[in-house]
Amino acid sequence: MATPKATRSIRTSRSTAVAGEADTEATSPTSQGRTVDLKDAFKSAIGRFQYDATDTNGPRSTSKDSSDYRVTRKRPLGDSSEDNTLSATPSPAKRQRQSSKYAPPSKYSHLPKLLDILEPDLICIFVGTNPGIRTATAGHAYAHPSNMFWKLLHSSGCTDVRLPPENDVDLPQWYAMGNTNIVERPSKDAAELSKAEMAAGTPILEEKVRRFRPGAVCIVGKGIWEAVWRWRYKRELRKTDFKWGWQDEKERMGRTEDWEGAPIFVTSSTSGLSASLKPPEKAAIWKPFGEWVKARRVERFGTEGRVDHADAIENKED
Repeated sequence: MATPKATRSIRTSRSTAVAGEADTEATSPTSQGRTVDLKDAFKSAIGRFQYDATDTNGPRSTSKDSSDYRVTRKRPLGDSSEDNTLSATPSPAKRQRQSSKYAPPSKYSHLPKLLDILEPDLICIFVGTNPGIRTATAGHAYAHPSNMFWKLLHSSGCTDVRLPPENDVDLPQWYAMGNTNIVERPSKDAAELSKAEMAAGTPILEEKVRRFRPGAVCIVGKGIWEAVWRWRYKRELRKTDFKWGWQDEKERMGRTEDWEGAPIFVTSSTSGLSASLKPPEKAAIWKPFGEWVKARRVERFGTEGRVDHADAIENKED
């Protein structure tokens, strides 16, 4: 049985065809060798358009049925309602929308927390997103083999040799550098964190910088800087707002009445899942920061490479 819409199309096509035949027959005295009664032909054509009592959907126009149209509104940013249309029935596309990848803290609560590697008066500290599962399990920063952190740290000049993750605890003593994250809890990847909790990590990060007063803060990934921006300005970071490298003076972190705060350098993510930039592009973004770090070590310790920061601090105090 044809659907109501299909029935309407068939009926309309047949009516058009018959009307065309009637016009032809009305202007011709014969059709296929026989005489045509114009009055009977006209009645036959008109009858095709009369209401059919067997059609339970009632008479229809030949135009598109109004029930085929949906009136929609654009969903406001942050609105999580299932359907914002004026139609009573949500469209299949909205019903099948994929859920977020967010994972609650309880999912990985069995994993140990990664300790910050921070000391006062460091040349810089690196700020990651949060520990991955491999990192949390190993207990060392950026421990996944696909992560490029230690490779980029070396190629940029921040370290004079490529260190394994196990030497993260030696960064303060050997290179006057430290490490922390904007979110403390571990997860499989950054997609399992919410934007809200990432932004909420900003004041905690600010307090760490205020306490330890490093020479600079290196943000390891654009997503982290977006979270800081979201907290500070209560809106998303626009393309026109973003730039790699050193940020404006007003963006210094940890500012106090007696300290101007630490300047911020935004560099690319080192995660193996971050494929928006090629390795050479990431290396180029990291390079200026490595050169700056080496220059600061020369000023402070007289060497571009490894130093004994602990001895240097003791000598400074004497």
